[in-house]
Amino acid sequence: MSENPTSGIAVHFSKLKDPRVPRTKLHDLHDILVIAICAILCGADSWAHVAMFGEAKLAWFKTFLKLPYGIPSHDTFGRVFASLDVEAFAKCFQSWIESIATLTKGEVVAIDGKTLRHTFDRAAEKLPIHMVSAWASANRLVLGQVQTEEKSNEITAIPKLLDLLSLKGCIVTIDAMGCQKAIAAKIVEKEADYVLGLKGNQEKLHVDVEAYFHEALRCDFAGVTYSYHEKSEKGHGRVETRRIWCTSDLGWCGVKPYWAGLRSIAMVESEREMNGKKSVEQRYYISSLDGRSARRFIKATRSHWGIENQVHWILDVAFRQDDARMRMGNAAANFAILEHIALNLLKSDKTVKVGVKGKRLNAGWDESYLLRLLGI
Repeated sequence: MSENPTSGIAVHFSKLKDPRVPRTKLHDLHDILVIAICAILCGADSWAHVAMFGEAKLAWFKTFLKLPYGIPSHDTFGRVFASLDVEAFAKCFQSWIESIATLTKGEVVAIDGKTLRHTFDRAAEKLPIHMVSAWASANRLVLGQVQTEEKSNEITAIPKLLDLLSLKGCIVTIDAMGCQKAIAAKIVEKEADYVLGLKGNQEKLHVDVEAYFHEALRCDFAGVTYSYHEKSEKGHGRVETRRIWCTSDLGWCGVKPYWAGLRSIAMVESEREMNGKKSVEQRYYISSLDGRSARRFIKATRSHWGIENQVHWILDVAFRQDDARMRMGNAAANFAILEHIALNLLKSDKTVKVGVKGKRLNAGWDESYLLRLLGI
C-alpha cells in the first residue's frame, strides 16, 4: 500500500498526549486509535470486540500500521482510553471536523445532551456520564461534544462546547435547559444567532410570552406586526400540522436588555391527528433572529430534532450506546467520541445506499469500503 490511509487522522490527532509512562508503551497510540475507529466503524461496541476485530484483520492492519507487538489486548485498549484526556481528545476531534466540513451561513446547529445510561456505578457512587453534542443539520455531522462535569448539568457544559465551535453566521438551537442569559451572550459573541426553547426554568419570561401570544391570538394580532407560517405532513397514519407565529414586538418585555441580541419571540403549535384522536401542543421560543420570517423560524425548530433522530436515536439503535457498561476512568466518554467519529464517517459516505447499520456491516465485509470511509 503506497499511501497510509490514516494520514489524515494522524495529522489531527498527533497532538494527543499519550497517558502512559514510557516503559508501558508497547503499542503506538496512533495504532490503538486507528484500530479502535476501524473496529467501531465495523460494529464493535466494546473493547473486547475492538481487540477481536484487530486480531481478525491483523494482516490488513500490518500493511499500514507499525504493530511491533501485534494487536493490543482488550485490557490495553480499556486502560489507554480510560486514561486519555477527554477534553484533549474532543479538541482533536474538532480539528478534524473543521478540516472536512464548512458551515454555511444560516445553517442550523442543534445542541443537545444524551446520558449514557449504563455508565453509572452504584458502588463508587458515580453518576452516569452525560455528553452534550452539536449537530450541523445541513452537513449532517457531529461538530463536537463535551462531557458534563460530575454533579453538574448541561448549563455549564454548553458554553464549553460553544467555545470549541466556529459558528459565525449559523443559527444555534437549544432546548429549554440551555435558555440562559450567559449562553445567549456566548452565542452572540460567536457571531451566530440563537433560537432557545422557553419553559419553566425561565418562569416569568415563559409566563409573559405565553400570555402575550394567547392575548394576541384572542385579538387576531390586532395592531401587532407578526409573521405566520403553517405546514402539514402526513405519514405512518398520522397527520401533523405545525403553525408558527413570531414577532419582534418586544416593547413590553422588561427583561429584553438582559438577553444579548434578543430580537423576537415565537409560538409553535403542533397539532397531531392519529386514529381519530387529536392532540395539540404549544411551545415557546426566544431568538436573536428577526421576527419577520416565520418560515425561517419553523425550519430552525424543525431542524433541531435532527440531533435526536440522526444522532441520539442512531447511537442507541445502530451503535447500542445505551447498552455500554464502561465505568473505568474516561473510557465511556472517549468511546462516545470514537462513536461520533465513526458516525460522521458513515454519514458522510454517499456511495452505499443503505442505513448506518448496513454501512457498518459492509465496512466489516469489504476492506476497500472501509478504506474509503477512512479516506473521507
